[in-house]
Amino acid sequence: MQCPKCQTDTLQSAALDELIPCQICKSCEGVWLMLEDYLNHKNQLQVSDASSEGVVVESGETRSALLCPVTGTLMLKFRISKDTDHRLDLSPKINGIWMDKGEWELLKAHGLAGKLNTIFTDVWQRQIRESAAKEQFDELYLERFGESDYQKIKSIREWLHQHPQKDRLKAFLLADDPWSAIK
Repeated sequence: MQCPKCQTDTLQSAALDELIPCQICKSCEGVWLMLEDYLNHKNQLQVSDASSEGVVVESGETRSALLCPVTGTLMLKFRISKDTDHRLDLSPKINGIWMDKGEWELLKAHGLAGKLNTIFTDVWQRQIRESAAKEQFDELYLERFGESDYQKIKSIREWLHQHPQKDRLKAFLLADDPWSAIK
């Protein structure tokens, strides 16, 4: 089987973490892993689910689309987390995963090696998109309002959201003549 990334070398049999059967490219050091093999050994993995804050892991990232080395079809890219732009490549027809050099270590550093199968779910990917959107809005509001006003309005918003009379308070705030809103 030829390497989907460098396409110059043949993948060699190996074992990820000396446990999970995989194929490795000696040239680019990428890893081809079948999801089924991962799931068969997942419970035996000695990985922490806790994130390793501040750990720097050097890893490659293939920006272009890759072809599955088995089927020859395009693989899909899935973001690992909101904290990194790295994406894993999945061949959905056979559930084969391509990890660039260092991405397994990156997964372990982020506490995700034990959740590899979860990364490919719609729920996981939606959470990443929603979290990224929230961060973008935070940056936008911070830029528009300034630090002090943004913190103040967030505090007011939280108080208002939890208040039992929030609808009446909103009506009071939005009314041109709030004293006419009370009936």
